[in-house]
Amino acid sequence: MSKPIRFNAFEMNCVGHQSPGLWSHPRDRSWQYKDLEYWTDLAKTLEKGIFDAIFIADVVGYYDVYKGSNHHALHQGVQIPVNDPLQLAAPIAMVTEHLGIGITASTSFEHPYTFARRLSTADHHTKGRVGWNIVTSYLESGAKNVGEGGLRRHDNRYEVAAEYTEVLYKLLEGSWEDGAVVRDKERGVFARPEKVHKIGHKGKYFEVPGYHLCEPSPQRTPVLFQAGASGAGRAFAAQHAECVFVATPSPATLKQYVADVRAQAAAAGRDPAKVLVYTLVTVIVDETDEKARAKFEDYKRHVSYDGALVLMSGWSGIDFGRYAPTDPVKKVETNAIVSVVDHLASGEKEWTIDELARWGGIGGLGPVFVGSPGTVADILQKWADETDVDGFNLAYALAHETFEDVVTHLVPELQRRGVYPTAYKPGTLREKLFGEGPRLPDSHPAARYRDIERVKREQGRAAATHADEAVAA
Repeated sequence: MSKPIRFNAFEMNCVGHQSPGLWSHPRDRSWQYKDLEYWTDLAKTLEKGIFDAIFIADVVGYYDVYKGSNHHALHQGVQIPVNDPLQLAAPIAMVTEHLGIGITASTSFEHPYTFARRLSTADHHTKGRVGWNIVTSYLESGAKNVGEGGLRRHDNRYEVAAEYTEVLYKLLEGSWEDGAVVRDKERGVFARPEKVHKIGHKGKYFEVPGYHLCEPSPQRTPVLFQAGASGAGRAFAAQHAECVFVATPSPATLKQYVADVRAQAAAAGRDPAKVLVYTLVTVIVDETDEKARAKFEDYKRHVSYDGALVLMSGWSGIDFGRYAPTDPVKKVETNAIVSVVDHLASGEKEWTIDELARWGGIGGLGPVFVGSPGTVADILQKWADETDVDGFNLAYALAHETFEDVVTHLVPELQRRGVYPTAYKPGTLREKLFGEGPRLPDSHPAARYRDIERVKREQGRAAATHADEAVAA
C-alpha cells in the first residue's frame, strides 16, 4: 500500500509569503493578512480539508541582502510588512475544533522566560492545539535591531538554541508538578506551594532562577516543530523535533534527508517513526490538467523577478543582484541558511540566476506540482513512497484560492485512494498527530526535567566537580 499523506498549510502574517508579486493578482487575498477574517476564513477551509495544522512562518528583520538594500523588499512587499504570528492562535482556535496551529518564534530574539509564558498562554487558549516552530533566525537586520550588533555564527546559534530549549523544558515540564493546582474552594487553596519549584537555571547564555509564571497547559510543552537542513540543524531536529520541515528541489535530496534525520533520532534514543517530516511544495490543481496549466500561466504573469531574488538572497546570504542573469549559482560561505546554498550548489542541477528567480517566484524553494487531481495525487504518492516523507507543507500561490482548490479537488481524490485522513483524531495536537497522550514521551530529552529538584542536585554536583578539577589543575 502507498504511504499515507498529510498536509500542513504554510503561511505567514504578511503579504504574499513565498510567492512575491502574486498579491497583485485580482483574486488574491493576501493583502488582507492584517484582518482577522483573512485568518478565520482560511482556518475553516483548512479544517474542512483535514489539514494537520496551519504552520505560520516568521522573520524578525527584513531582507536587505539583495543589491545591498531593503528597497526591493519594501517596493514588492516581500515579507515586509510582517505582523506577529502568535497573536493569531486564539482567533484561529475560536473558529475551529481540530486544526493545529504551528507558531514560529526565534531562539535568537526573545528571552526564554517571557516566551514560555506566551507559549503556555497560547496552549491554554487553544486547548492544546499549539506547536512551536523552533528557529535560530538568519537575518542580520533582525540581530542588529534587537541590539545584538550582528548575527551569531550559524552553528553557535544552534548552541544557544539548545540551552534555550533546556530553559523552556525546565519551565514547562518541571516547575509545576502534576497536582500542584488543586483549586480547592472549600479550603481556599488554589495551588500547593511545595509542588511549585524554582528552576535554578544558570547557563552560558541564560540565567533563569525562578518559577514558571503559568500553570501547566494541556500539552505542557507544545508540539515541537523545527526547520533546519544543515548539519547542525539536522542534529538539533533529531534531538528535539517532533515535526520537521524541509525544502528540497528533488526526491533524491529529500530521501537522503529523511533517512539521515530518522537515523540520528534513533541514535538519540527516540522512535524515528515519531519524527514526522514535511517537505515544502506548491500545488496548482484544477478539474483538468489543461485548466491547472492555464491557471499556473496566469499566476506566473504576476511574479516579481526582483522579489524572488530578494528572498533567495536573504535566505542564502548571497547578493544575487551582483550577478548577471546567465551566471551560474556557486557555493559561497554564508552565515544565513546554510542548507539553501548546499542544495543550490549540490551538483544535481546547475542553476543560473535567472532560473533561480523563476523557480522561486512561486512557492519559494520547493517544487510546484501542476495538474488535475489525479495527476497531482500521482506525484505526491510517488514522492511519499520513494522518499519516506510523511507529509507536505503546502505553500500558496494565491490566497486563499490555492488552499481552496486543494480542499475542493485534491483532498477528495487522495481520500478516494485511501491515503488521506477522512476525520481528525480526538484530543490535543500531539494526540492527533501521534495517537498517544498529550505530553512529550519519556524518550524525549524534555522528560528528564520533569523532576526539577533532581536535575538541580545533579547540576550542582557537576558544577562542584568541575570547580574541584579547575582548582587541581
